[in-house]
Parts: sequence; structure tokens; C-alpha cells
Amino acid sequence: MDLTLTDEQQKFREYAREFLDAEVVAHRIEWDRAESVDTAIIPKLGEMGFFGLTIPEEYGGLGGDYVTYCIGMEELGRADSAVRGIVSVSMGLVGKVILSHGTEEQKRQWLPRIATGEVLACFGLTEPDTGSDAGNLKTRAVRRGDDYVLNGQKMFITNATWADVCLVFARTGGAGPKGVSAFLVPTDTPGFEAREIKGKLGLRGQATGEVYLSDVRVPASARLGEEGQGFSIAMHSLDKGRVSVGAGCAGIIMGCLETAVDYATERRQFGRPLASFQLIQDMIADMSVDLDAARLLVWRAADLIERGEAFGVTASKAKYFASEAAVRAANSAIQIFGGYGYVDEYPVQKYLRDARVMTLYEGTSQIQKLLIGRAETGVSAFL
Repeated sequence: MDLTLTDEQQKFREYAREFLDAEVVAHRIEWDRAESVDTAIIPKLGEMGFFGLTIPEEYGGLGGDYVTYCIGMEELGRADSAVRGIVSVSMGLVGKVILSHGTEEQKRQWLPRIATGEVLACFGLTEPDTGSDAGNLKTRAVRRGDDYVLNGQKMFITNATWADVCLVFARTGGAGPKGVSAFLVPTDTPGFEAREIKGKLGLRGQATGEVYLSDVRVPASARLGEEGQGFSIAMHSLDKGRVSVGAGCAGIIMGCLETAVDYATERRQFGRPLASFQLIQDMIADMSVDLDAARLLVWRAADLIERGEAFGVTASKAKYFASEAAVRAANSAIQIFGGYGYVDEYPVQKYLRDARVMTLYEGTSQIQKLLIGRAETGVSAFL
């Protein structure tokens, strides 16, 4: 793997950073306080190509490789993880799974509009009683003639109240993962209701919600893949999603490092810059090493995807390490800022609040360890 960015990749990073500094960083504190991102940013992100990364040009995207995609997610994570989640769920979790598992009709129906940000998507897997145990979800889809009727509830769904389409995972067969199927459900379908969850610790600007499905009727053509393939589709999607989360976490570490270095070189205590103190440099050095390690793990997973090789375990390693390292980096950044780091005038407290959920969603750190452990030992800890 050549670790040197191409001229195009480097230009994209610069292009993305300039745009995000002006359009996102300048507003992130305001959006965090209001618990709502200004949705006017969504078409702007679409115009910049964030929603079209890795979606082929024939379906309205930019094409592009996964390292470039990870660069985009990293810069979004540095700017505002709430905004990164909007993009990575709509395009990363849903758009990419339509690309890999959808019919040609489904691709033509959804991908061009997802790729431009005209349509937002959400990923309806988690339920109130099934987080990590996704194979035992309770939402049901019953076949009635040429249609399916869906009933159930989903929880902690990113983009829930903004989305135009929800990828819903529901039980069509018996117990366990093999009884799960996937459906593309327009959110304006009668019986579909989304309620926003307020009072979150982090990602406050992001629309996270509960979804209620009450006799939601969709045609059989809305099913993604065959009956019983839903769980494997979800896991495949989450593997790639973990690469995106890892990249976003690298962005959080990068933001913490840049902000802490700026503050430590400007702030003076005992007649000299904070940066001249050994223990301050110790924390900065740890952040710098964690950034390189997280980024390299993410890029390794992206390279495996490009090569068409197995990447699931590498994605788990990237997500596990980067999310835990992001929490460490944000804690250290707050320590360097001292009392100023504890108020929202500065971004480091937001980095900590946003980083904390990264160890939970799209597979907790504990789940990632079990996946890695299974790969190393050949023995599954899952029942």
C-alpha cells in the first residue's frame, strides 16, 4: 500500500477543509446549543460531493476510492461529528448497501438522489430491546399478496426525522438472524412515524430519533435482497460503516491535536508557553501517535476494500482503536485547556461528548473485541 496521497486526494482534503471551516466549524457551537444542525448545509454538502463519494458516476455519484472517502469522513469528523453522521449514514450505510445489494430499479430510484443530498436515508436496525443483539429484532414484516405489512419500533436512528427513506430490518421468518429481511421504506408511507430524541450527551445537532411502524404497507419490490438476507446485509453494511466511524474518529483526534497545540503555544503560565512543559508535551505526543495509528488502520481497511479483499476484522480494529483513542485525545485536550476546556466556547468539550458515542454505535468496543478475538482464535464468544 502506497501511503502517499495522490495530488487529487490532497486537493480534495484542502478543498473539503476550506469548505467545512467556513460552512460547519463556524456554526458548530451554535448548532450544538440548539440541538439542531441547520439543514441548509445538506444541499451544500451535496454540491461539494460528500454524498457522492464512492457512488459510481452512472448513479449520479463522483465515483472515487475509499481512501478519498475516508479523507472526507476525517475532515467531517474534525469539523463536526454530527454533520459527519448525516452523510455517513445516508450515503455510507444506506446508499452503499443499495449499490451492493439493490436491484437495478432500486439503484436508479434512490442512488442519484442520495448522491446529491436531495434525499436523506436512515438505517433502521436498532430496537429498544435489541442493540448489539441485532439478530433477535422484533419488528415484523408479513407478506400479504404483493405487499409486506410492517409493524414494530426502532431506536436511536440517525436522520430519523429528516430522512426520505428508511432501510428497515424486519423479521419475515423464524427466530434468529436467518429470519430477518430488509426493506426500503419511504418515510411518507402511511403508518410510518419518527420522533426526535432530545437531551443527548453528544451529536446534539444530529436528528436522532425513534421510528414507529404501524401497519406500514410496502410493495414486494421494496424488499432489498431476498427474504432472510437482511441480517447479512446489515452486517456487511456495518463493516463498511465502521471504516467511516474510524475515519471520523481520526478526525476528532486531529481536531483535538490541532486545537490543543494552538492553545498550548499561545497560553502562558509561569512566564512561559504551556507547550514548554514536559507533561503537556506528553499528552500532545500521545495524541499525535494515536492519530497516525488510527488513520493507518482506517486506510488499511479502505485499501482492502479497494482490492476486493476481506476487510471486516480490519474494520473492527480500526473502529475499536480509533473510537477509544478519540475519547483519550478529547480528555487530554480538555486537560490542556484546563477550566476553559470545560465550557462550550471552545470545541474540546464537544469533541469529548461526540467521541463518547463512537465507542457505542455501529458495534460497541466490546463487540469489536469479540469479533477480533473470534478471528484470532477461531472460537466464537457469541451464543
